[in-house]
Amino acid sequence: MTEQATGAHPQPRPRSSGQQSASVENVTGAQSLIRSLEEVGADTVFGIPGGAILPAYDPMMDSTRVRHILVRHEQGAGHAATGYAQATGKVGVCMATSGPGATNLVTPIADAHMDSVPLVAITGQVASKAIGTDAFQEADIVGITMPITKHNFLVTKAEDIPRTIAEAFHIASTGRPGPVLVDIAKDALQARTTFSWPPQQELPGYRPVTKPHAKQIREAAKLITAAKRPVLYVGGGVIKAGATAELKVLAELTSAPVTTTLMALGAFPDSHPLHVGMPGMHGAVTAVTALQKADLIVALGARFDDRVTGKLDSFAPYAKVVHADIDPAEIGKNRVADVPIVGDAREVIADLVQAIQAEHTAGHTGDYTAWWADLNRWREAYPLGYGQPDDGSLSPQQVIERIGQLAPEGTIFAAGVGQHQMWAAHFIQYEQPATWLNSGGAGTMGYAVPAAMGAKAGMPDRTVWAIDGDGCFQMTNQELTTCALNNIPVKVAIINNGALGMVRQWQTLFYNQRYSNTVLHSGPNADGSAGAAGAGTRIPDFVKLSEAMGCHAIRCETPADLDKVIEEANSINDRPVVIDFIVHEDAQVWPMVAAGTSNDEVMAARGVRPDFGDNEDD
Repeated sequence: MTEQATGAHPQPRPRSSGQQSASVENVTGAQSLIRSLEEVGADTVFGIPGGAILPAYDPMMDSTRVRHILVRHEQGAGHAATGYAQATGKVGVCMATSGPGATNLVTPIADAHMDSVPLVAITGQVASKAIGTDAFQEADIVGITMPITKHNFLVTKAEDIPRTIAEAFHIASTGRPGPVLVDIAKDALQARTTFSWPPQQELPGYRPVTKPHAKQIREAAKLITAAKRPVLYVGGGVIKAGATAELKVLAELTSAPVTTTLMALGAFPDSHPLHVGMPGMHGAVTAVTALQKADLIVALGARFDDRVTGKLDSFAPYAKVVHADIDPAEIGKNRVADVPIVGDAREVIADLVQAIQAEHTAGHTGDYTAWWADLNRWREAYPLGYGQPDDGSLSPQQVIERIGQLAPEGTIFAAGVGQHQMWAAHFIQYEQPATWLNSGGAGTMGYAVPAAMGAKAGMPDRTVWAIDGDGCFQMTNQELTTCALNNIPVKVAIINNGALGMVRQWQTLFYNQRYSNTVLHSGPNADGSAGAAGAGTRIPDFVKLSEAMGCHAIRCETPADLDKVIEEANSINDRPVVIDFIVHEDAQVWPMVAAGTSNDEVMAARGVRPDFGDNEDD
């Protein structure tokens, strides 16, 4: 069975042939579960006990190799496991009991599925004889999660536990990574069994293709050297494959522009002259336009999702497509590929480099001089930027930009979903892989705090900032208690505009400024309107709330205090830190392509439509 390294760091693997346990042990199914987790290299589990999973929690007390972190909500466990996986490159593990415990994991499982995160979710289930009887706290979590997992298992026999755990970790971490659910009946955890390692895995139909076809690689190389307006369209699969070094070699060899998606920020240094920005609905004008005007798109570990393509039938009308992906189901799903390549991104890019070098040796070198003249003109004319509020209040973009500028090297940033997510993508520079964590495909509010917790648990020597909105923060902030009690000193910036910011922006642009149910702050005007600009949420008082959870908390309301409070947060490493930044509520995210419209209609700012000239048929 072929395996593939995923993530930005080497992936631990289930121990295999030749590494036998010293002896066969007589244990309970629960003890077998914990031993299996130890053997596959799981060092951290995020979870909450309950009746059906309780047998597993007793032997967990005795493990010196598995750290359990008791979260305050199962959703927090799932997102923490995802943040851990994204930051470390290892498989994240979460655990919950049956019924509501398991169903509270559905959102983070769906989130991990959309973003191809290696995750193993272990749930307790009612006793096997009670399954299907609507027993207390019974839910068919296998059936519920079938569409949102890479695979899932129902275990009703204690002797099947080691093999199932080994298979779950293998499936989650190889091929296209993804979440795997292991649902274990309570009586299987309580029964006696024997434990030996490694188990014999039984996955005859699972053989991910990692090595690309040589003919397809040669065809791709010919298209690249023959193109006049190529673009390397880089997705999160490049980070998961650990292919960022190879990507840099490919880009510099070809001198083609590189655009990195929201899930791929850090795969290619933002500061590199070949980088033209992030594409998509709120992407950089140059990146969006480069894809539209390209005559060749080389998609590497990307899936042509709607946020990148805009109106699909008008996306990149002049471009041939080379599409490389580990998942053959993604190729041709949204955009027909002229050269489809199935394979691991690291192997694909390495082979492409060799094939292009051979083309160069044969005298076939791409000339992109005119293309770069256009790209550089657009970069100069339509850079990312923002204005300062007229009333002297804090600009959210400036807050996020200064956090990025003052953060120690190698800081990991986790973002919630909405305006603050897009500003964090735009105004923090990402030079390394696995330093930007966010919920891309699912767009899950409440992701940031628990994901930051998981990242810090996995990378304790790195600074971890959560960039969160006041709406997102109110969904999962209870995990700051988990952080405070478990020595996980994350830093949280609440971008507090007193509103559900991105929804409010759409109401401003498309709903005649009718702010229906998007105001969060506690000071509305008598007529029910939003109140003073920059009022911010005051119920709850985030400073008092954070202090009550064991955090150091600060409020910042003026630009004069901005650097001081950020530096104070960076200096505190013995507990979580929360800064409540009261920012102007009317700030908006630009550039923007309105949903359902063509990327040709990208707006650089409100009322500003870029002028690109008539060179698209050159």
